[in-house]
Amino acid sequence: VNSESTSNKQANDNKVDSPLSWIIASLGQVAHFTSVVIRNVLATSGWVRSAHTAPYAKSAHNSQLTKFAFTLAETLVVMGIIGVVAALTIPNLNQSTGDREKVAKVKKVYANLEDAFGRATAVYGPFDEWFINDGNDYSMKNKRFAERMMEFLKVSKDCVIGEGCFSEQPFIYSSGFKAADNYFSFLTGVTSYMIILSDGTSLAFQADGDTLTHPAIRFDIDGPNKGKNQAGNDIFDVFIIDGQLKSFGLEEDDGDLELSHGTNFTYWVLKNDNLDYLKCGIDLDWETKTSCK
Repeated sequence: VNSESTSNKQANDNKVDSPLSWIIASLGQVAHFTSVVIRNVLATSGWVRSAHTAPYAKSAHNSQLTKFAFTLAETLVVMGIIGVVAALTIPNLNQSTGDREKVAKVKKVYANLEDAFGRATAVYGPFDEWFINDGNDYSMKNKRFAERMMEFLKVSKDCVIGEGCFSEQPFIYSSGFKAADNYFSFLTGVTSYMIILSDGTSLAFQADGDTLTHPAIRFDIDGPNKGKNQAGNDIFDVFIIDGQLKSFGLEEDDGDLELSHGTNFTYWVLKNDNLDYLKCGIDLDWETKTSCK
């Protein structure tokens, strides 16, 4: 049993469970190969003498058993190579991992909203009929929209119409330009009904507004105290179009990725599984070029 346990432990220890472990293992192989090459070159040129070969013992047998020690030069060269490879690889790995996490969060939030909206319409009827008695009272419409969705969501904080559920920092467009005002007043001209879900996601419900094209739900996957507060980076939109929850605000084949509202970023993430528009947006389109790779 002990032997079997030891074997299993060794097998588990030898697994490479993450990209970082794979990189470390690869760097070790590179370092080993480099050191062997350097030692062979130095030995052939006569710069390195065997640590176990005396001047009076130079037989062929002793030559075959020769073992070379690492020199300071070899160590510095190998460390330099490892440093260069790590500097080129690890930042890209971290960026890629961060993007994958954000993509997963966007998909999760969208799935939860889609499920909640379907349940709400099953209970209260078509979306357009939710606000028959509200007239032009935007605040009441937003409140009714939020409350009916909240029945089917796990809510940790209800900010109602006020502050605390979203970042108070200036909203940043996808281009990196900071808005002069906060995201919500800029987009709708009215105050949204805001909540925070149990997983930390901030939601803002906008059933109607004087500048709103479609009813919308805006969400921040990082919550109010984290992230860049930037469209397409941590803030995304979903819309109610023709009584259905949609991931785009305009036509889905609209290739304008520099929309100041970021209305199509959610659709892009769900369709292409990346946030590459933040890195090479001007070179992307909806059909032929959907990634920086």
